[in-house]
Amino acid sequence: MYKQNPDLVNLLQPVISAMGYELWGLEYLPRGNSSLLRIYIDNVAGITLDDCVRVSKQLAGVLDVNDPIRSRYELEVSSPGLDRPLFTLEQFTRFLGYPVKLRLASKLEGRKHLTGVIEAVSNEEIQIIEDGQSFKIPAGSIEKANIKQ
Repeated sequence: MYKQNPDLVNLLQPVISAMGYELWGLEYLPRGNSSLLRIYIDNVAGITLDDCVRVSKQLAGVLDVNDPIRSRYELEVSSPGLDRPLFTLEQFTRFLGYPVKLRLASKLEGRKHLTGVIEAVSNEEIQIIEDGQSFKIPAGSIEKANIKQ
């Protein structure tokens, strides 16, 4: 699954939690001269643009002081949205019974993309049903996962 940088998670999670939000996940996307650090936040009431701006300002200060990323990057704070990405096994468990789109690091039965319903989650794999066929997917082989709306 997504490789979450534990140092970044440990740095940012307490700040985000103290503001009343949940750190849903983060992505670091290298692109040319400058990279993108995208941080997803969530809470029970949902996320507004004002929430994202508030959290972004707070995190920018924390990141500037601690400087965990040595290269140039752009910070983006976002809600997970309707097609929310899934980063952890706990999140897959939370969305049991929901449709999901998966991109795999390597082919499973000749395919790198699967779309199905999350049927079960264990410590090491996610089971989905696609068109009546069940697939057990090792968690480590999932490159990207999103709830399908």
